[in-house]
Amino acid sequence: MTQDFGYRADRTTVALEMPDYYIWDCSVIQANGKYHMFSSRWPKKYGFGWNWLFHSEIIHATADDPEGPYTFQNVVLPRRGRQYFDGMNTHNTCIKAWGGKFYLYYMGCSYSWDIPEGESIPGGYAQETWNRKRIGLAVADTPDGTFIRRDTPLLEPRDCSFWDCTITTNPSVAILPDGTTYMIYKSRQSIGKPLQLGIAVADRPDGEFRRLSDKPILQFGDEDFHIEDPFIWYDDSRKKFCLIAKDDVKNGAYGITGEWGAGFYAESDDCKDFQIAPHPKVYSRSVRWADGRETVQGNLERPSLLFDQNGKPTHLFCASGYGSSPYNFEGNTFVVCMKLEKES
Repeated sequence: MTQDFGYRADRTTVALEMPDYYIWDCSVIQANGKYHMFSSRWPKKYGFGWNWLFHSEIIHATADDPEGPYTFQNVVLPRRGRQYFDGMNTHNTCIKAWGGKFYLYYMGCSYSWDIPEGESIPGGYAQETWNRKRIGLAVADTPDGTFIRRDTPLLEPRDCSFWDCTITTNPSVAILPDGTTYMIYKSRQSIGKPLQLGIAVADRPDGEFRRLSDKPILQFGDEDFHIEDPFIWYDDSRKKFCLIAKDDVKNGAYGITGEWGAGFYAESDDCKDFQIAPHPKVYSRSVRWADGRETVQGNLERPSLLFDQNGKPTHLFCASGYGSSPYNFEGNTFVVCMKLEKES
């Protein structure tokens, strides 16, 4: 039987903000007495728009408290050359620990064009580069250490007889105690087609991933039902695969939650057949801050959870920013942290 998520966001704080950079996705893990955040950033001088696709890099920040504030430590995955699939851009973080090592999953891409500062990016060129997004993996002995990258993508698109023939991106990973690793990813068939999610599995976190199904999960008859920004985990106490994702509904359709940009919850016994919860909304763009203010955020994206030692979610992180309409930021973007409370 599918249950609801079972937690609500109690208070919201800004966990990471950098005045000269746009900040977007994040993934947080506790280790060595600290909370380690891996996030994506790119210089504000380039603007928002498509620039995350051309100028992003993955960084590491730390805090003594899960709610932050987090302090920048270093750039983890900088540019490394156009000859690599991820040589010019890294984005979409997912950090996991298993077997004494730390595994950083991400999206990377490369391109040939030199983009002058302040120049607008033609949509056709941006779309071509968007289609080069691939999932990568970097491994380190500690979250403070050097992450060594693979030189080839972890999962490639398939041929055009399949739905996922354009990209592999937005990786989120659940590692079981024996090392079996389930990875959810985003793709689509072509420009204008719905964003959809697929599942792949490997025998270990850095193993060879194979798709569990030729079809995407959570298929909808209405092509205005887009979903993206998945976060997956395994609830060992209930033997369930659990999923939070963004309700990216288009063209005024009602969607899964009735609110564009909200998060919804689904779960599965086998990581293939996911059932949406009876009351699916996990979070809303209407948030209550720690100081009592209430605002409607233009965006709450890239949801990720932090868990306690018993595997229970304690905090929800999302990308957001100043501004009340989607992608129309009036200043900085930042990572928010929402403390979770168990619903009665």
